[in-house]
Order: sequence, then C-alpha cells, then structure tokens
Amino acid sequence: MEFGILAIGICQSYMLLVYTHKITPRLRYTFKQICTRILGVPVSFTTTIEYFIAHDNLKMSYTRQPLGKEFFIRSNELLFEQGLNDVEIKVSDWEDTKCFFPNGEQSALPFDIFAASFYLLSRYEEYMPHVKDEFGRFTAKESLAFNNGFLRQPVVDIWALKFRKALKTQFPTFTFPERQYKITPVIDIPKAYSYKLKGIMRSVGGTFNDLFRFKLKNIYTRYSVLFGFRNDPYDTFKYIINKQKQVKDKFIFFFLIGDFSTYDKNINAQKSKFISLIKEVGDYSKIGLKASYFALTDSALLKTEKLRMESIINQDLYASRNSYSKLNLPESYRNLVELEIPEDFTMGYINQIGFRAGTCTPFFFYDLDYEIQTPLRINTYHVLDYALLKYQSTLDKKMHLNQIINAVKKVNGEFVPVFHNYTFGTTETWKDYKELFNIILDSTDEA
Repeated sequence: MEFGILAIGICQSYMLLVYTHKITPRLRYTFKQICTRILGVPVSFTTTIEYFIAHDNLKMSYTRQPLGKEFFIRSNELLFEQGLNDVEIKVSDWEDTKCFFPNGEQSALPFDIFAASFYLLSRYEEYMPHVKDEFGRFTAKESLAFNNGFLRQPVVDIWALKFRKALKTQFPTFTFPERQYKITPVIDIPKAYSYKLKGIMRSVGGTFNDLFRFKLKNIYTRYSVLFGFRNDPYDTFKYIINKQKQVKDKFIFFFLIGDFSTYDKNINAQKSKFISLIKEVGDYSKIGLKASYFALTDSALLKTEKLRMESIINQDLYASRNSYSKLNLPESYRNLVELEIPEDFTMGYINQIGFRAGTCTPFFFYDLDYEIQTPLRINTYHVLDYALLKYQSTLDKKMHLNQIINAVKKVNGEFVPVFHNYTFGTTETWKDYKELFNIILDSTDEA
C-alpha cells in the first residue's frame, strides 16, 4: 500500500498538470503530442481550480485569462471548436523560426503553440479547398509552410523545445528527459526488377516498345539480363541489405504486390522468386505494403493486398505507403484505420524537401470530421530521392540533404528519407545517390 502511494506521488511530480476551462479531444491530442511524445513528459488536465492550485510541481494554465501568476499560455479558440472553419492565419517571425495565432502580452509565449501545432498536425489546410496536381495530390505550393518560408523547419518540434525552455525557467528543478536523433530509411519498391520475372508477353512487348523508340541499348540490356550475363539494373537488394547490416536503425521496404495496371507494373505477386525476395529482405529489415494506385480509393482491393502481403511475411502488416505518395484526407487514412494497419509512411512531398506536417516526430491521425484521435500512426517523410534531382551538382545535392538532416538533428527528431531500389543502380540519373545515402546512414554517428 505504501509503495502504491509513493508511486502515485512520484508519478504526480513527474507530470505536467494543465488547467483549462474545457477539456476537448483536440486539446488532449495536441498536448499529448507536444508534451509526451516530443518532450517525454506525461500530461493530465483539470477544470478544477482548487486541484490546480494544490499541485505543487510542473503546471500551467491554458485558457482565456490567467488565474494568477502561474505559467500561462493564452488559448486560441481552435482547440475548443468542432468541425472546419475558415481560419484566418497571419504568419510572423519569432526568434529563429515562424509562428501564428498570436495571443497577447500576458502569455508566456507570444503565440498559441498548441493551436498552431494542431493546425499543422491535423492537416487542417488539406481539408480546405485547394488546387490538386494531375494525380489529385495536395502539393507543397498549396501549403502554409511553403508560402511562408518554413517548410524546411520542423516547427512543431522547435516550438515544443522553446515551450520546454520557458517552463524550465519557471520550474528550474524539473528535469526533462532527452530523446535521441534517429533515422528510418524507407526503400520504396514499385518495381523489384526492370527485366527479370516479367514473363514472355511483357518481355516481348517491352522489346517492341524499345524498337519503336530506337532504344537498342535497352534491348541489349534486357536480353543480357534474361540470359544471365548481367545483373538486373533494379536488383540492388544485396547492396541495400549490406548497408542495413552496418546500422542499428531498421530500414523499411515497401513492396508493391498489387495487380498489374496502367499505374502499377511490378512483378506478379504469385511468382515464387518474388515471394522469396520479400522473405529474404524481411530477415534483415521491416516489410511494409506499397498500396497500388487503385487500392487508394477501393478499400476492398486494399484489404486484398494487405492479406496477400500478410500471407507472404506470415505476420500482421506493420505499415503501408501509397503509390505516387497520394493522399486523400480523410478517406485514405480512414481505410487504413478500418483495416487495422498500424502505421503509414505516405505523408510528404514528392518534389520538395521539408516537413509536410511541420514535424519530424511520428503522430496519430486526428479525424477532423469525427473529432477523434485514431490509432493510425503517421510517419512523415522529409526527402524523396526525386526531390534531389532538381539540384544539378553533387555538391548542391549534399548541401540540401545535410540542411534537412541538421534541421532534424537540432531537435533530436526522427529523419525519414525515401529512396527507391533502382536509386542504387548504375543509371546515370542516380549516380550520386549511394553517396547521399551514406551521408544519411553516417549522420547517426555524429548525433
């Protein structure tokens, strides 16, 4: 009994108590993301002033007016609303970053970091009217972050650390835990092989296609591979697995196993050699499902692909990633929740480096229509190999990659790059990319 009382006492002392006038799902979601998942401190809430006053450790009020001289952040209305509203946002400079939702002089911070964080994490802006690209995707150029110059900053994590610094000033004896920088490399596999395991019809069709376009070198390469005289240019799996063996952070391979279509042209998932490849890779790294293009709008098809992958790896599916990095919110994520797929790695921009949700910390999908936090864990990616192609020189590619790595390291976050299996091949387009991948792997040595 005494041990139980002591444990409760320790737990209460190692906890942030938040007084607010109304406890809402949005408020719980945002505070737990910032305080617990980023800063490592449990948080609880109260609407009872007497209970708040009696708490003699880490505490703050988040409401319209301070109760006294406590640590106070004036609240914006966003976390107390329901549904979608036309939110007016004016972005301002603040120290070395940006901010919005200003809240007056009485507040410990000059803006409501919780409302601003919720706006970015919930992807509020993606529910509002916007122009989509040819694949129906939300583009970086439509985003608040891109248009206000903070796309390359994990602002939610930066704000969280500034919030911690302000709390530390008022509660100097409180010790905050420190998290460690880590990497989670994603290997995207829309086509495991360029020529192998395609079958006679596809091989003949590909040959005639190359003839029609006078790509005679491709024909030579195709038949050199098919007759076993050279390695398939997309078959870089031994190289990647050797890299996996050198680092402790696990890679995640996303294999496309959907049926052949206009958009998806991988190997037939019934072929034993393709199944053996997936199993072999799974001995060293994590395996996820790359959902086919048509499965993005067809939950029955997505379920078929999920079950197909689970039968190959003989375990529950860990994560998925959408073809063409396409997301339709909230439908895409609701389908994953319904199928009990725990994690997603689709959130990011294909042609821009940066932080689509303003963070380098995984977070849960919040459904704005139903006002609930779902069990789906969102892992945003921060650079796709294609986004680096716009930089002509190797030096420029390295510079931009190092900039984004350093932005994550400054907040001890989790860096998620996306490379394809063919990125490590011998094609001239990707000649610098093994070196770039090594920069990412080596970044943990300096952390």
